[in-house]
Amino acid sequence: MPAPYPVNLAGEALWLLPEKAVYWPAQETLMVADVHFGKAAAYRSLGQPVPHGTTASNIEVLDDLLARLPCRQLIFLGDFLHGPGSHAPGTLNALADWRGKHPHLAMTLIRGNHDKRAGDPPAALNIRVVPEPLLLGPFAVQHEPDPHPSRHVLAGHVHPVYHLRGKGRQRLRLACFRLGSDISLLPAFGAFTGGYRVEQDNDCRIFVIGDNEVWPVN
Repeated sequence: MPAPYPVNLAGEALWLLPEKAVYWPAQETLMVADVHFGKAAAYRSLGQPVPHGTTASNIEVLDDLLARLPCRQLIFLGDFLHGPGSHAPGTLNALADWRGKHPHLAMTLIRGNHDKRAGDPPAALNIRVVPEPLLLGPFAVQHEPDPHPSRHVLAGHVHPVYHLRGKGRQRLRLACFRLGSDISLLPAFGAFTGGYRVEQDNDCRIFVIGDNEVWPVN
């Protein structure tokens, strides 16, 4: 089983997971950002020959996490669906089947920019949809990484990646968590998503993800 990386943030113990998710043990809460369900289907609807199977891959990872971790609620930090083309029958049927396996799990979506374009998930999925921020304990859980006046922000949207440098021109591009003093970023959970390069500074800690592990950048 991939090992979580425990951190303390805003006085709370959180686990950074190599599956590109955050687990809050005290609240039995799993948080993921930027799943972008149906993104590949949306691209295929535009005639782009992108691969099949990304929705199934995302669902498989979520199922594995829910099987391993005591979980009372699952929070999506925005961009659940990618766009209008994500409402393809194959995508929605797969999501309905998945939801049927977890009928008693509370699920919340914090509406992100892609959700505004795609529309809310079908009501049959029984996912509560709320605007940002969602206030939980010391955290303002959001999609956009905008500062909050009194809470530490947990956000998505950016799809952070970090470039590890080797000898010469060698570079390795890895998804990462960027934990700041006031705003922390989750990596994009989705299997078919891009990334935005972030840098380390005195105000943040970077934790990269690779080979089913999470480790800090020194």
